[in-house]
Amino acid sequence: MKVTYYGHACFSVEVKGKNLLFDPFITPNEKAKAIDINAIKADYILISHGHQDHLADAVAIAKNTGATVVSNFEIITWAQNQGVENVHPMNHGGYVEFDFGKVKYVNAIHSSSFADGSYAGNPGGFVVASDEKNFYYAGDTALTMDMKLIPAFAKIDFAVLPIGNCLTMGVEDAITAADFVECNKVLGVHYDTMPIITIDHQASIDQFKASDKELVLMEIGESKDF
Repeated sequence: MKVTYYGHACFSVEVKGKNLLFDPFITPNEKAKAIDINAIKADYILISHGHQDHLADAVAIAKNTGATVVSNFEIITWAQNQGVENVHPMNHGGYVEFDFGKVKYVNAIHSSSFADGSYAGNPGGFVVASDEKNFYYAGDTALTMDMKLIPAFAKIDFAVLPIGNCLTMGVEDAITAADFVECNKVLGVHYDTMPIITIDHQASIDQFKASDKELVLMEIGESKDF
């Protein structure tokens, strides 16, 4: 699977010829100013929760690409009200079979509201299972025992976990989360965008290594095979 990182918690994954874009927050992110959202390919846009730093560019990219927006009912309704035509609602515990594989919407412990303060539904994460590989994107979350349920749905090849601390899990809890989901390869997200979530890259990588795990930290705009 080819993974491209667009900064903060935004990344895309190519699965069976389809481009899955997660939590598009690019144009307001000073660190991602070199990224042209009009050049981003997306067949599906998966949104974990309603905070602006996870959906700021969702409508623009959906309209530009015709991508199907996948999220909870409240975010789907919001997207439709913004003129997005292709949507698919989900909620916790359910899964949907798409043309690239199965997606399960799972629990996250966080908050969720739109920019105007209105209710954006409960936050979540996604487990994607395909004929190629399986992965888990936690969204913004604290460490939760519910993560132990993830392996019952799919054997995870890599996990995408927030590591910035303060607003989500930090490195220590992300290592425990990797144990819970039974996966030793982690792509770190949700760090360095603002001072309160700045991390020491090498120290974080070393902490994971000390627990016999691999932490991957990508440059904005970089692509890697997972």
